[in-house]
Order: sequence, then structure tokens, then C-alpha cells
Amino acid sequence: MIYLWGHAGSGNHGCEAIVRTTVKMLESPAVLATAAPEEDRRYGLEEVVTLLPDTPRQLGAVERLRHAVHFKLRHDDAVYIRLAHQDFFQSVCPGDICLSIGGDNYCYGGTDILGIYRRELQRRGAKTVLWGCSVEPSLLQDPAIAEDMRGYDLITARESITYQGLLEAGIRENVVLCADPAFQLDRVDLPLPEGFAPGNTVGINVSPLAAGYGSGDLVVENYAALVALILNETGMQVALIPHVEKSGNEDRASLLTLYDRFRGTGRVLLVGDHNCMELKGFIGRCRFFVGARTHATIAAYSSCVPTLAAGYSVKARGIARDLFGTEEHYVVPVQGMERRDDLARAFRWMLEHEEAIRIRLQETMPEYRARSFSAVHALCRLADMS
Repeated sequence: MIYLWGHAGSGNHGCEAIVRTTVKMLESPAVLATAAPEEDRRYGLEEVVTLLPDTPRQLGAVERLRHAVHFKLRHDDAVYIRLAHQDFFQSVCPGDICLSIGGDNYCYGGTDILGIYRRELQRRGAKTVLWGCSVEPSLLQDPAIAEDMRGYDLITARESITYQGLLEAGIRENVVLCADPAFQLDRVDLPLPEGFAPGNTVGINVSPLAAGYGSGDLVVENYAALVALILNETGMQVALIPHVEKSGNEDRASLLTLYDRFRGTGRVLLVGDHNCMELKGFIGRCRFFVGARTHATIAAYSSCVPTLAAGYSVKARGIARDLFGTEEHYVVPVQGMERRDDLARAFRWMLEHEEAIRIRLQETMPEYRARSFSAVHALCRLADMS
């Protein structure tokens, strides 16, 4: 059996896209260990994968004591993780393959928990895969993280910065370079909302996560300056497109700030919530796309829409570099924003080079999308070894 884990719920439509495309490419039944099964049902994932709720259960008194003693002696949460998530662990059998699908989980905190999961799954005889991942190379200087990486049976890196970082850290035997599975996402074209001009609309996505990485006010002001440029210097419409609808991390709140600021122009609209395929349908009918969420930009890239990423981690830089040979002009790191027009200046360059960018995407995208299957081929080889 194939298990997918590390999934926080389909309210993050990037996570939803990874599940849908992974199952599509594998052409095999799979079980999704999910922290938010209600979200996955809301967006229809039960139609493509078997859902296994993986929310932590409350421990009994004896279990809490076991955890406390272990933590005092070892200073880690291994016992708690095993006990709180035992429904998932006990369902795994020797020979099963377990894919960690939270692609950028190693870019943030909590990597020790990921290592505990990996070791417990291997203790039960499963093969472990870090699937379509991005890893900040600087994190690999941490001996514990580097050792954890060596422990995976397979790592599929979705961009070359991560891939080179792993190689330079001496992690070579179990690593394959591929493209993010979401480049294989199917597209559903719903009727367009009023004011959305197909082929003459700029799709815009901003997230509270991006604002948090930079100076929050400066990031918002950059987006406001971008919208002002589009309205004042072009005849294009603006569609604000959320890609995450999770409480505490939802894009809609950030986009509403922009919408309220420009709604009086009659040229700015806010797209409602949809599943990832339907959102790709809106993004794919844009003329340009400017986005903070990586999987929103992937929906644009794979639709051959000229795209500017307001990036905040290695994944944005790595994907742009692999597509265009450089991230310059294609990524504006929010951490590096110094002026309120940094994003608008980058977009103006994109306007001037629109046709060349579109041609580049049209020529390279078929081959680039096919790289997603490099991960599938490596997984098949791993399965044959089991």
C-alpha cells in the first residue's frame, strides 16, 4: 500500500494539488493520512484517495507519564508522537511505501517531528520517501537534519537549489531531481466572474505568510503599488485569487485589504473559494500572474502564463531558475523588499518582455512537466526493491 502523510488539509490548495497529482501519476490506490479530513471532503479528495484521519488523540494518564519520563531522559517527543498518532502508524505494514508530501516542511520549524515519523515508519518495515521537497540548503548544516535526510529511502527534490544543496551536504545516493508533481494538475474552467477579462486580466495572490517574512506594511504597499500601476498604465483587469483558505493563514484576509482599497475602480474583483483544479482554471485564463503561494505560481507556469513570484523561500527561486535559467526578474524576495515599488518595477520588466516569456514557457513546459515522472520512475524502482 502507498501512504501519503504530512498533509495539513486541502484548505491549502497547494497541498490538495500535490495529493491529486501524485495519485494521478502513480495510477495506484493510496491512503492519505490527513490532519484535516473535513477539509479534504469539502474539496472532493475522497473521490481520488482513501482518507485516514491523523489528528492527535488525547493520551491517557499512563501514556502521559510514559511521555514525560521519555522526554526528561531523551528531550524529544518520540513517545508522544507514536502514541498520539498510533492509528496511522498501526495501519502501516512491512513493505508499504510512505510518502511525506509536505513539500516544504523542511524549510520551517518542527523538523524533529518529521524525523520521528520517518523512524517510526521504518521501524514498522515501511519504505520512506520525501516527496517533491524543497529544503533550505543552510538547514543541512544542522547534523541532525542532514542525518535525517540520509535516513530516507528516497528523496525527490523539486528544484535544483535543493538538489545541489543535498549533494553538497553529501546526501547523494537517495536523491533524484524532478519537477513538482503539481505541474501535472488538471484544469477545470468554470464560468468567469463578472469583470474577469480572459487573456487581459492580471491574477494576483498574496499571503499573510509572505507578508510575515518581509516588513508586513512594505509588502502590502508593494502589492498596492502594483495594482495602481496596472490600473493607471494598462487596460487590464485585476483578479485577486486566494490559494489558501485555512484559518490563521488564509489569503483572503490579505487580498481583502487590496480589494477594499481599489474596489471603487470597477476593475478589481475577488475570486471565491474553489478546489485547486478550478483555481487553476481561473489562473490559466490570466494574461499575467503575480503570486506569493508557490502552487498558485505553478498553476500559472504550467498554463504558460508569464509569472512573477513574490517569493519567501528556496522553492520560488529554485523553480524559477529551472524554468528560465535565472531567478532574476522572475522572483522578488519579500525579505529583500526595500522600496514600495519593488514589485511594480519587476512587473514593468515583465510587461516589456511578455511575448518572450510566454514563448519560453510554451517551448519548455512540455519537457519540464515531464520531469514530474522522474520521481515516479524512482519510486517504482524503490518498490521493486521492496
